[in-house]
Amino acid sequence: MENKEQLWSGSDEARLGRNFVRATLAVILVVALVGVVGPEAYSRPAAIGVALLVFATLVTVQRLSHVWSDEIGRLTGSAESARSFGKQIEELFAMTDMLQAAETHVDAGAVLMATSQRLLPEMGGALYVFNNSRDRLDLAKAWNTSDTFEPGESLLPINCWALKRGKPHINDVRSQTLCCMHHIGQAATLEVPMMARGQVFGLLMLACDGDDAYAKLRKISRVSRALADSMSLTLSNIALRETLRTQSLRDPLTGLYNRRYMEDALERYISLAERAGTATSVVMIDLDNFKSLNDQHGHAKGDAVLRDVANQLVSALRPSDVIARYGGEELVIIMPNCGLEDAAQKAETLRMRVESLSDIHGTPVTASFGVASVPQTATGPSDVIPMADAALYVAKGAGKNQVRKADKRAGNSEAPPAARLAVTG
Repeated sequence: MENKEQLWSGSDEARLGRNFVRATLAVILVVALVGVVGPEAYSRPAAIGVALLVFATLVTVQRLSHVWSDEIGRLTGSAESARSFGKQIEELFAMTDMLQAAETHVDAGAVLMATSQRLLPEMGGALYVFNNSRDRLDLAKAWNTSDTFEPGESLLPINCWALKRGKPHINDVRSQTLCCMHHIGQAATLEVPMMARGQVFGLLMLACDGDDAYAKLRKISRVSRALADSMSLTLSNIALRETLRTQSLRDPLTGLYNRRYMEDALERYISLAERAGTATSVVMIDLDNFKSLNDQHGHAKGDAVLRDVANQLVSALRPSDVIARYGGEELVIIMPNCGLEDAAQKAETLRMRVESLSDIHGTPVTASFGVASVPQTATGPSDVIPMADAALYVAKGAGKNQVRKADKRAGNSEAPPAARLAVTG
């Protein structure tokens, strides 16, 4: 009933038609009465007038039917748009709720893909996120790819207009738009930067093909921005959690693991070694005359030397080895599946690499090393660190810039007793 009233009074043309029909009906009634009760001379003219008025009324009603048909189409389209908009809002709320549980870029990408496929099933898509050094964006997730849309594994920010401008950008070869240097394939793409707190965290890419691709991408611009806004907050939170996690595990000056992580890793490695019947060695390192270096050249120089020493050691170690800053200028290395003699030989190589920094910094840079091993010199995590530290101080007392090993336990040979350890594991 309400829609009918809207159709009847919704436009000026409808209101004019309504008034005309009412007036015509009134005139018809008057003329008809004149023809019935009036003199006979007025009967024929009255009949003709009634016929003309009825014809005019029919014409008007026919015209109004077209107006009402247009109004019905408009209201039906508005109702359909309202339902579609409501569905989009519902999906976006569900997406935001799911993203709160996302802990990694993989999780966030899966939520984005599911939502995008429901809202924009005909569109291909890709999610790019910055790497740790923020010098490129890596592909985290892609969906609905095809021969015309195959996103690359990475892209550079300087090659992307959306990232350089901080605004959505459409790449469409058919429409001769300004395309990014990283754009490949024939599909048109809409690229939306994901920004939070004034910083870009990623890039959303949506793609479609066809002659009307440009118009389709412009039509979904609002939905694409909503998807990007929801994702940007999640990527920001993931980056923040990763930063906090790194700060809790890493030394800020050298980038090495901190002492807390080293202690946990040592217990884990030794426990695994006992099960496998292998040895785990520990190397304690202390830079020689580091206090004098700071006093003579300043703390900035000392920090630079410490960072370079850390880099030299990391580059010479295996991926399975763990190196941490123990405190001050002391470092410690955990070498799984490595016996005492092998660890001592590796320590000698590391000692020479540290000494090679002297020419670079224009001042003597050396270090002393102490090596201990489980089970050859120690029984477990509680005594292997003190034994390596004791061997380090022996090296200090013997003149520095050398490697010393801890004394082996009585009855212990170079090879660990694998059978006994395997049984106890």
